[in-house]
Amino acid sequence: MRIYIDSTDNTKAVIRVNDNEYVKNVESPRDQDVLGFLIHCLEQENIRPEDIDDIEVNPGPGSFTGTRVGVSIANALGFGLDIKVNGSMTPVEPIYSSPPSITQKKDS
Repeated sequence: MRIYIDSTDNTKAVIRVNDNEYVKNVESPRDQDVLGFLIHCLEQENIRPEDIDDIEVNPGPGSFTGTRVGVSIANALGFGLDIKVNGSMTPVEPIYSSPPSITQKKDS
């Protein structure tokens, strides 16, 4: 069974399970909760994590946090379940639409 994860838009998450697509829109990136939404989708389909045999994730480009979260979840599931992510056993690298701006550079 294949799952698809796309969280590149930090106010929306898209999960596909068994050809059913689930979309969750949120007001703030802080409310995205991709992992919680994925668990909910699997429960709706009566799927256990062990039933997953293939994972596809949108690596970007997209928002820094949204992309990083979706790719991290896919890579962690791939590692933990010993299955391919985007057709490979090596971790997927996220593609960001712009560099992160986490902190401002301080003057010396």
